Amino acid sequence: MGAYLGCEAWHCQANLRCPTASTLAPGGVGGYMKTACEQCGEAMRAILDVLVLILDLYWWIIILSAILSWLIAFNVVNVRNQFVGTIAHFLHQLTEPALRPIRRFMPDLGGIDISPIVLLIAIYFLKRVIFYYLYPMVI
Repeated sequence: MGAYLGCEAWHCQANLRCPTASTLAPGGVGGYMKTACEQCGEAMRAILDVLVLILDLYWWIIILSAILSWLIAFNVVNVRNQFVGTIAHFLHQLTEPALRPIRRFMPDLGGIDISPIVLLIAIYFLKRVIFYYLYPMVI
């Protein structure tokens, strides 16, 4: 049980139940007590769930930023409109720190910017690593 992420307490290494850190399991019958390792596992699952949620939100922010940049480039929306300009600036501020390093290493393809696609692939890969390698360690 000591292989759980972030749980290195002595009772986890010895596979013992810790009465000070245990709570009654939800829906538990017969007084089953959770070990501190199980509590660490639940905390790690919660952290991983939040991380996946943040990655999902950032995925959609990148897509919105790309669509808005196309709409601005083809003069469908006017950047001089205060609302559109504010949204464009907000999306640019959120995505540019992640896209700038990718653009430095990408070759010049003329007017085509594929750095958002590279970032979306990296986010997809990171989510797969979380689901296939980190989740099984804490379940």
